[in-house]
Amino acid sequence: MKPAFIFTLLLSFPLLLSCQNSNDGSNYSQMMVNTLYLDQKFTKPVSFQIESEEEIFMLDREMIALVDEKLKSSYSPKKKATLLLEHIFSQDNIALSYQSNANITAREAFHSQTANCMSLTIMAYALAKKAGLHVVFQQVDVPEYWVRNGEHNLLTGHINLLVKIKDNRNKILFYGSNTLQIDFDPYVVKESFSKKIINKNTVLAIFYNNKGGQALVDKNYTIAYQYFKAATQADKLFSSAWGNLAVLYKLTSNYQIAELTYRHAIALDRGNYTALANLAILLRKNLAIVEAESIEQKLQAKRNKNPYYHALLADEAYFNHNYQQAVMHYKKAIKLNNKIHELYFGLAKVYYQMNRISAAKKAIKMALRLNKVKFTERQYIAKLNFLNTEQLN
Repeated sequence: MKPAFIFTLLLSFPLLLSCQNSNDGSNYSQMMVNTLYLDQKFTKPVSFQIESEEEIFMLDREMIALVDEKLKSSYSPKKKATLLLEHIFSQDNIALSYQSNANITAREAFHSQTANCMSLTIMAYALAKKAGLHVVFQQVDVPEYWVRNGEHNLLTGHINLLVKIKDNRNKILFYGSNTLQIDFDPYVVKESFSKKIINKNTVLAIFYNNKGGQALVDKNYTIAYQYFKAATQADKLFSSAWGNLAVLYKLTSNYQIAELTYRHAIALDRGNYTALANLAILLRKNLAIVEAESIEQKLQAKRNKNPYYHALLADEAYFNHNYQQAVMHYKKAIKLNNKIHELYFGLAKVYYQMNRISAAKKAIKMALRLNKVKFTERQYIAKLNFLNTEQLN
C-alpha cells in the first residue's frame, strides 16, 4: 500500500474545530528558521493578498446591528452567550450550516450562512467581543482524528470559546448547562478533555493554516506556500503549520529542506505525531531505514489504543479497495470505542462496496443512534433511504 501523507487542517466533521499546538520550543535560531522558507520557488502572485487580522475578525453594519438589537448591554454574560448561540443556529435568523472547506472570515460566514468550525468560532468570537463579553479562545486536547480529502488524510483537533464573567472569574459557561463555555460539539462538551487558553495570534495562524491546507488539496502550491508561511509568521511556535510547509516541500520534490522543516516542527512540539509520521515516510524514501523504523515503532505504540488511528487505517484500506482489511480496522476501532458514530458510517460504506446491504443498513442505523448533530443526521437518513431502495431493487 502506498504510504499516505497526513497533514494538519483545522477543518473537520460538523462543528469540530481543530488546533494542534503544544509548544516546547526549538533549538533553531531565527536565522536558521529563515532558511526554511523558499520564497524564490513559490513567488507570490501579483494579485494575491492574504486576509489581514482586521479583515478576518471585522464586523459590518448588519452584524453590529444584530449585537445591538439581540445582545443588549443590560443582559448578563450568560444570557448574551446563550442568545448568541441560539441566533447563530436558529432557522429564523442566521441559520448557519456546516461546510468543511468554508475557510472564510467572520463577515463571509455571517452572510453566506455556511462555515466550517474555524470560521464559525471566529464569527462567534467577533460578535461576542462586540457584545462586551470577555471571551478568549481555548484549545481542547482531543485524540488524534483524521478525515480524508482526496488523496490526503487531514488531521483535526478542537478549539472553543471561553467566556469569563467579570464578577466571578471562577465561573465558566458551557452551552446547554448552567456554566458559560461556548462549544459547538456535544461530544467534546461531554468528555473531560484537558484545555488551555491560546492567544489570537495562534488562531490567526490556524486560519492561515486552513487556507493553505485547502490550497494544498487543490494542488495550488504557490498559494499554499503563502498561507503556510503566513501561519508560521503569525505564530512562530505553531508546529502544525511548519509540518504542513514540510509536506508542501515534499510534494514539490524539495526533499532536503522538507526534512529540515519536519525536524523543526517536531522540535517545537514533540507530540506532533503527524510530522513524525511524515518524516518517517521521507526517511524511507531517502533510504534512512533504521531511523524511519525507530520512529514508526514509537508511533505505533502511542497510536495503537486510539480508535481514530484504526479508522485512519480503515480509510486507507477503503481508498485502496481492500475492503476486508477496512472492515477489520473499523471493527478494531469500534472495539476500542463503540460510541463514535463516524466509525459505523465508515463501516457502512465498506459493507455497501462489498454488496452487504443488510450489514450496511445496520451500521447506518447505529451511526444514527449515536450521532447528535442535525446536519449529519440528515446525511445519514438520506444514506439509509438509499440503502432501503437498493435492497428493494
